[in-house]
Amino acid sequence: MERWSRAAPAIDPRTVHLACEAVMPDWLPYGVYRPWARLRHFQWLRRQMRRMSPLLVHDCGSRPWLRQWLARSAGRQRRELHVILLDVGADEALAGQRARGRWAPPRVFARHRRGLDRLLAAFPAPDVPCSGAAVSPVPASMAEAASIVLLDQVSRPHVAAARFDRWS
Repeated sequence: MERWSRAAPAIDPRTVHLACEAVMPDWLPYGVYRPWARLRHFQWLRRQMRRMSPLLVHDCGSRPWLRQWLARSAGRQRRELHVILLDVGADEALAGQRARGRWAPPRVFARHRRGLDRLLAAFPAPDVPCSGAAVSPVPASMAEAASIVLLDQVSRPHVAAARFDRWS
């Protein structure tokens, strides 16, 4: 997301989490003010969605309602929702979190992982032909997306940036 954010603003819930954490007393656990942080994140996302420009939204995939809301909001502006799924495996994801100084409690990480697993289960297996098409159709469980790009451990290093030609 960080290197792609040169192409468009990036909305990351971690940014809101850190901003809320900065104004809360040290003794107050995040779980107490999480609803407020989520509300702030949603307000920020809503404000950014009103702008007629591309937007990168970081989401763990465990909340389908958010993806559906993003698609409806984009559709009202005659825009499309394009999804990029990053599946690098739990070990690499945890190593990446450590490298970026991030940390998710095991219970939260497991919930996020289950959400991603549900999304990935909708795709055909890599060895299953796609009925002669060069591109697979968007799975029904993600019908709100105009397109989906799945990046795995092999393909991810080859994608250096996002580009939005329509706004260039």
